[in-house]
Amino acid sequence: MSFAETAALGAIAGLTIFLGLPIGRIRNLSVRARVALSMLSAGILAFLFMDVGAEGLGIVETHLDAFKDDNASLWPVIGLFALLSVGFLAGVGGISTVQRMLKRSGPPIAGGESMAVMSTAEAAEQRRFVQDVQGSALRTAMVVAAAIGLHNFAEGLAIGVSAQAGEIGLATVLVVGFALHNSTEGFGIVGPLGDVRPSWRWLIVAGLVAGGPTFVGAMVGYQVTSDALELMFFALAGGAILFVLGEIWAGVRRLGHRELGLYMLGVGFLLGIATDLVVAYGGA
Repeated sequence: MSFAETAALGAIAGLTIFLGLPIGRIRNLSVRARVALSMLSAGILAFLFMDVGAEGLGIVETHLDAFKDDNASLWPVIGLFALLSVGFLAGVGGISTVQRMLKRSGPPIAGGESMAVMSTAEAAEQRRFVQDVQGSALRTAMVVAAAIGLHNFAEGLAIGVSAQAGEIGLATVLVVGFALHNSTEGFGIVGPLGDVRPSWRWLIVAGLVAGGPTFVGAMVGYQVTSDALELMFFALAGGAILFVLGEIWAGVRRLGHRELGLYMLGVGFLLGIATDLVVAYGGA
């Protein structure tokens, strides 16, 4: 399989993430619908966290097995574990640190007052507060897109490696599996938006951030094979996903409908497993 064909397969697998994004444009969602969508996205992300964790740990364990069989030294294991630790902590805490540095403190809400009895200055402050809340939701959703993008880069690497090795059947099944899998990840991106309605431009950018790395990863994987590179992206993705899960839960718990949310969390997790079975069928 040629480099151009491999890049095309990576693009196909990545672009399917746009299938779930338009739901973010739906107006006037009820509180129950917002909770259901948010927790569905959390379930999908919970599966992705489990997936990237298993993949990353598997890389380290492969080198540990080589050491146990006296086929390698312990240093690669130590180095990879250090890389895993740095990447994971950067994903978990680094995003929070950056958000804290960039965050603008919003004005307080005028408790109990309506817009009709507010002064011009108070109304302006209220509008700025609403804008800050909307901006926070959009930033969180873009972090979700970035975390999914890190995960999808590693998926693209798998496509590229199999294509370069001449395993055309495996590469094709991987593309079908990852395409099906990525089509559900669009829900994971728009879930944290709540009642914020993003622009089409924002959705396109989010789709490129999340799906584009599959295309890039396929091209890189065709030319480069590196356990350290894969592990770094798995670790960063795992940490970022864990951070986002905390953000989603903190936002949803204030809306109530706990039982519905837990059911949808389970549905999202099972949806992730179902789509991943297609990839497993291909032998990945």
